[in-house]
Amino acid sequence: MSDFKGTKEYVASEELMASVNIAIALKKPLLIKGEPGTGKTMLAEAVAKALGKRLLIWNIKSTTKAQEGLYVYDTIQRLYDGQFGEEGVDDIARYIKLGKLGEAFASEEQVVLLIDEIDKADLEFPNDLLWELDQMEFYINETKETIRAKHRPIVIITSNAEKELPDAFLRRCIFHYIDFPNEELMEEIVKVHFPDVEEHLLKNAMEVFYNIRAIRDIRKKPSTSELIDWVNALQIGGIPTNTIKSALPFIGVVVKKDEDLEIVRNSKGQL
Repeated sequence: MSDFKGTKEYVASEELMASVNIAIALKKPLLIKGEPGTGKTMLAEAVAKALGKRLLIWNIKSTTKAQEGLYVYDTIQRLYDGQFGEEGVDDIARYIKLGKLGEAFASEEQVVLLIDEIDKADLEFPNDLLWELDQMEFYINETKETIRAKHRPIVIITSNAEKELPDAFLRRCIFHYIDFPNEELMEEIVKVHFPDVEEHLLKNAMEVFYNIRAIRDIRKKPSTSELIDWVNALQIGGIPTNTIKSALPFIGVVVKKDEDLEIVRNSKGQL
């Protein structure tokens, strides 16, 4: 298998690329943490694209249960079909719907499985997946069938650190924290999106951006995606580069909370 080296659209640090490749080599899930906007979710898309794999995404919500990722038995549809005399209603297998983890196991080719924002679920959710992630199989009670992974999926798990994950779960993962990009890496990221961006515009926008992030009382620090949107807005608006620091045009693209906006406007002369 080829090593992951990032893509044209996704600029990854050497450390992140190494973590991805080690996780693949050791056949362990890769747990990714980092503040919002550091590209955690996009990493899975980049890995799938770079390695030529299909991407399956399991978006976790506060109500998500581990069982849903394996399979769901659609009793309602079976009852409905029975009432209307549909054929094959006795074939329970027709009413077993595989979840994203189940799909990954059943796939004829290796896939990349993204379990996105695992910390949104309840505390037991990660532990409920331990057996399946270790053994790469699960049992369907209704059909008395064991589903074994034909090809071990490349599993990438993201967390925003809203909750602590169980130690037993952490022991089974390769862990990587995506640091917020420094200015050199950030410039490279922005130029992936806007290769012809005017240098002075980018320099002034990035200086304001990092100065805002450095303000101690800012509650929501602006993310990479917000800088990219701001640079785009500045280009579309034809804003003179020498007014970016003084006028802070379209600053609502970067700063999203009322309190933060007031702090930034009061600090305008220092940005």
